[in-house]
Amino acid sequence: MKTAKKIPIIGLIILTIFSVECAFAGTVKEKNKKDQQSVLSIKGKVVDKETQNPLVFASVTLKETNIATITNIDGEFIIKIPEGETTKSLEFTFLGYKNKEISLSEMKNNGYKNVISMEAAPIPIKEIIVKPVDPDYIVERTIASIPQNYTDVPNLMTGFYRETIRKNRTYVSIGEALVEIFKAPYNSDLRYDAARIYKGRKSTDVVKADTVLFKLQGGPVTSLELDMIKNPELVLTRESMKYYSYSLSGVVEIDNKPHYVIDFIQKPEVEIPLFMGKLYIETTTFALTSAEFGFNLSNKEAAASLFIKKKPLGMNVTPEVATYMVKYREQGGKWYFAYSRAEVKFKCIWKKRLFKTTYTTMSEIAVTDRTDKEVIKFANKDKIKFTDVFSDKVSDFADVEFWGDYNVIEPDQSIETAIRRIARKVKFSDR
Repeated sequence: MKTAKKIPIIGLIILTIFSVECAFAGTVKEKNKKDQQSVLSIKGKVVDKETQNPLVFASVTLKETNIATITNIDGEFIIKIPEGETTKSLEFTFLGYKNKEISLSEMKNNGYKNVISMEAAPIPIKEIIVKPVDPDYIVERTIASIPQNYTDVPNLMTGFYRETIRKNRTYVSIGEALVEIFKAPYNSDLRYDAARIYKGRKSTDVVKADTVLFKLQGGPVTSLELDMIKNPELVLTRESMKYYSYSLSGVVEIDNKPHYVIDFIQKPEVEIPLFMGKLYIETTTFALTSAEFGFNLSNKEAAASLFIKKKPLGMNVTPEVATYMVKYREQGGKWYFAYSRAEVKFKCIWKKRLFKTTYTTMSEIAVTDRTDKEVIKFANKDKIKFTDVFSDKVSDFADVEFWGDYNVIEPDQSIETAIRRIARKVKFSDR
């Protein structure tokens, strides 16, 4: 039986800590009654029309506005509509599917969940595209084209980072920060990405949450590990290719450019848990422009050993779902890291007890600005380490005046919308 011990997958995983303590975790800060009455909350779930499987990371946008969100690990969403915008429509978009528009008047509210079915719409492989369609060949060309498609100089980036933890359906920890990122050249194995917090905050309403303290390690620096081009050993090396089966599932348009959609999954004879998902590869340059993938959790015991660093005696902790996304942005003929998101759901059961608890962790980072001029590496004392707990460190960077009117953390708001609300403060020129 083959194994894949040479593939260091642990760097991708959100490490978690469990300990038996009285936990005090942030909850969502409630607006006053006047604000609550002026907002309409719409809940729903986006699914594939044929399979009824949830569509994870589908976009939900209120047309003609900047109000938007994306679906979570279960395909669910909640979007808050101001009273003056209730005559508009919601638009649902997902790669490889037909856009769908629904009037708000047709949506149920008052806590009801709307089920939105989306129809797949891959574009045909045009005859004029005279290229091999063997999936292994496409992946090999993608690997070979990395030096041409991605920058070979370091960059200093600004990023907006958000991290949440939900116990069942209640948020118990929420934090976000503006971070600076040292992005190492893609052609260097000896220079590593790094991040440091510039301004940050976490929810300020503190309540006793549980007898289990659930924390994430690494914060923004762990999110950077999802850069599949910088960390190709996950899937995109010739060595790792022997552990996966690839298939071409179609061609879709992204930003008006055709992309191969390559499905990949670990081979049956590979014993340790690896990944499965989709690679979106531009047909002309063979650049990987985005990827959606998940961790193979069929072997629960093996998967748990990779995710869980410490847990209390008498508790069984099982990862239920783990999904990831990474996107790149093209500029001047080169592609740059632009966004990543990780969402992992755990089931916790105490021995000799009937009840169970589900924890869902989410972390995402979006790059808002970058420069390759006068880039200097961060001092070690300023860097976020893989062992650091973001929720513990972020309070050291609190600045009420920086957030201004944007004084309430809204975890259901899309990160793009959050960025727009503080846009004037996320440019290097403002430092």
